[in-house]
Amino acid sequence: MFRRFLLPVILTAAALLCSCSINQLAVRAVAGFLSGSGESTTFSGDDDPELVRDALPFAMKTYEALLEADPKNAPLALATGRAFVSYAYAFIQAPSDQMPVEKVDQQKAMRLRAKKLDLRAREYVLRGLELRRPGFRAALENSGPAAALRLARREDVDYLYWVSAAWMAAFSADPFDFAQIVTLPRAVALLQQVEDWDDAYEAGAVHEIFISYYGSAPADLGGSEQKAREHFARALALSRGLRIGPYIALASSVCVKNQNVDEYRDLLGKALAVDVNADPPDRLVNIINQRKARWMLDHIDDYFIEGAGT
Repeated sequence: MFRRFLLPVILTAAALLCSCSINQLAVRAVAGFLSGSGESTTFSGDDDPELVRDALPFAMKTYEALLEADPKNAPLALATGRAFVSYAYAFIQAPSDQMPVEKVDQQKAMRLRAKKLDLRAREYVLRGLELRRPGFRAALENSGPAAALRLARREDVDYLYWVSAAWMAAFSADPFDFAQIVTLPRAVALLQQVEDWDDAYEAGAVHEIFISYYGSAPADLGGSEQKAREHFARALALSRGLRIGPYIALASSVCVKNQNVDEYRDLLGKALAVDVNADPPDRLVNIINQRKARWMLDHIDDYFIEGAGT
């Protein structure tokens, strides 16, 4: 009797375990495909920003659902964070910068939403780092970036870049948040480690961020026009002049701060002259940035004192 009772229990348990294992394998297979090396240009190579804008939220929620099912998947945590910060900047924060002054309340709401998504992105990437390097987050928060970086390895470069990008994007969305100002040096230190490990990372992506940071930050936070220009030159060299971002970064930071309208026009003219199809993997971001460059030229009086933009 006992054996007759035990046998179906064992078979049921085995079936459940098998089912759970199959489900887990399926989740990891899909997650692995979605969180791969980033070589696919399905999104980044598209020439229709509105199509990508409408499609990305579903992809982002898919990432989150898969991560909930497989919470210890570090590459998926990275991919989720990368998707959130990319969406927040390209389709929320950047459009908010181009809103008319009479819509200031809507602009503020959009920037706060972008900041919220950036911070969510940062949390996801930090989760991935913590899975790879246990103790990283505690060291970063309690002892500082130097202690945290002693736990990191060269193969963590993607994680360090994207956590820094999300962190700094959140700051740029709300630069008057004192809590973000206090912690910003941590993000800068992590990004500097990426530069030390791989100066040419993503064809100059680190340098592009540093153009805006050093060009806009006050001196007590490390701001330096010289450094901004050095990073600009390096970004252009690494991208072979095919990325529009460096031109916009220098124009909107150093040129505006110096009220140098002639250089501003020159840089944005060069941005508009870039062939957005010359570098297919960056087609989407170049199209978005070229639209921004055109808007910045059309609204030149918003950035310069009266008469300077005429």
